[in-house]
Amino acid sequence: MEENLKETFFCNQDYNVWLLFNHTWRAMFKARERELSAHDITPEQTEVLLAAQALGNRATPAAISRSTLREPHTISGLINRMEAKGLLTKNKDLERRNLIRVELTEKGRQAFKESVNRKAIFDVIGELKPEERVELCNYLERLQAKALNIIGIEERPIFPPKTD
Repeated sequence: MEENLKETFFCNQDYNVWLLFNHTWRAMFKARERELSAHDITPEQTEVLLAAQALGNRATPAAISRSTLREPHTISGLINRMEAKGLLTKNKDLERRNLIRVELTEKGRQAFKESVNRKAIFDVIGELKPEERVELCNYLERLQAKALNIIGIEERPIFPPKTD
C-alpha cells in the first residue's frame, strides 16, 4: 500500500479504535454464533427472545426494534421467521386491534434458557479483571450515549442495565 494511503487510512487513532472495536465485536459475534448453532438459533434470535422476555406484555415489534436498536422492517422479518420456527407468536391486542403483541412459545422459552449458557462470551470477557470490566462498561456506556445522541435517539435501550 502506498505510504500516503497508509497515512490517510491508518494514522487516525479514532478510526483505528473504531476498527479494533468493530473487528473485536465481529469475532465475538462469530464465537457466539458458533456456540448457538448447536441449539439451532442465532444471536439475532436470542436478542429478540431476550427483548420479548424483558418487555413482557409490552413486547411489540416496535418496542423490540427500539430495544435492540434494529430497524422495524428487520425486526418484523426476524419475528416472522421466528414465528414460523415456533419460537414465538404474534397476537392482536384485544384493546388496540392495530397493535401486535409478541409472546414466547414453550419452544421459545426453552431456546431462551439454552441461550443463557454464554460460555463464548464469558470466555472472552473473562480475559478482563473485574475492575477492567467495570471500566470498559463505563467507557462503552459513554460511547453509546454519544452515538444515540448523534442519531437522535433519546431513550436508552432497556438492556443491558446501566452500570453505576
